[in-house]
Amino acid sequence: MHEISESEREKAVAVAVSRKGQQYRELAMEHLDELEFLAETAGAHVIAKVLQERERPDGATYVGKGKVAEIKSLVEEGQATMVIFDDDLSPAQVRNLEKELEVKVLDRSGLILDIFASRARTPEAKVQVELAQSQYMLPRLTRMWTHLSKQFGGVGTKGPGETQIETDRRMLRDRIVLLKERLAQIATQREQQRKGRTSLPRFALVGYTNAGKSTLMNALTNAEVLAENKLFATLDTTVRTFELPSGQKALLSDTVGFIRKLPAHLVASFRSTLAEAAEADVLLHVVDMSHPAFREQIEVVNETLRSLNIESKPTVLVFNKVDLVQDRDLRHMLEEDFPGCVFVTAARHINILHLSSVMQETYNQESKSLRLLVPYTNMKLISEVYEWSEVLEREDRDEGVYLVIKLPKEINEQTEQALEPFILR
Repeated sequence: MHEISESEREKAVAVAVSRKGQQYRELAMEHLDELEFLAETAGAHVIAKVLQERERPDGATYVGKGKVAEIKSLVEEGQATMVIFDDDLSPAQVRNLEKELEVKVLDRSGLILDIFASRARTPEAKVQVELAQSQYMLPRLTRMWTHLSKQFGGVGTKGPGETQIETDRRMLRDRIVLLKERLAQIATQREQQRKGRTSLPRFALVGYTNAGKSTLMNALTNAEVLAENKLFATLDTTVRTFELPSGQKALLSDTVGFIRKLPAHLVASFRSTLAEAAEADVLLHVVDMSHPAFREQIEVVNETLRSLNIESKPTVLVFNKVDLVQDRDLRHMLEEDFPGCVFVTAARHINILHLSSVMQETYNQESKSLRLLVPYTNMKLISEVYEWSEVLEREDRDEGVYLVIKLPKEINEQTEQALEPFILR
């Protein structure tokens, strides 16, 4: 990907609205810092941050006339080309602000979608992002007037008497239907692939964006997954095999990072990618404990998991980047607040073996034991059993191989049928 030089970077002013009071002001400043990081990730340079304290956003301009004038002077002074707002703006607010400020106006959702669009690599990610962008654009077409006919048009695209905006809106709706159909096909294919996998223990990494999930995946599996100090470096789910301490093979999947105020239609678009987390036996919730707002980030991730109906999955809370934290008391406090949590530094492979042991223990609690007697005529099944499960005991008897194994509670139908004739009740 082409790296944007400092001279090529667009200059931006970042704006947030906060209720009056110290606690609200501090939280809003944290959100503005994150908005700045988002802007930097998208390739813009934030030259000024503006915080407006008011009980509720202004219906016409989000910040009110006085603050609009202040923002305009900052834009002119710093030669900014855009203003980014921390919350979603209505189409009318954007129209009014662009008229007053005479520069491009973007809200948080638009900025996140822009980053996702630049990060999308696989056909699936591109479809997911385009769907989310189309759903975002639809109510905003009144001011965006993008002449979509150039992109999707041709003969027969304009109805009699339709205005350009009506034509664009109709084509965008048709495009959304088509993209949803494509995603449904991809979801079906993914489902088939998952069913085809052997019943290996499955772990999924979830967490706030930039918490270090991809770095942890590399540490656990010796994979070479892209790991950058950028938001949303990973969009596509990556699945790798690795060995648990027992020697049993397992699968580990990395998923897209979450963020506060993540657009709802973006989460919906990425449901097929996040299905890897839904199908996992155990979740690893990775937290950047060096981040000042890590507790809020934990809650954002939990909230997103709740929206996906997977918050009740067995979960190991993994506090990453422990080497960046000077406060030793914090660790003791977290051990009390989150019993069973694990502290690691994925980038330096610190405490990864202990994490593997905790993963094994958590999985074992979620698996069931079976006793099998497999005839010697079916040695192929025995070798498959070693792949699918953890073999706790083996005895070569006259009538066949006696095995005591641990299997995931939710094994696929194919595996269950293969084992059924040999289970000792």
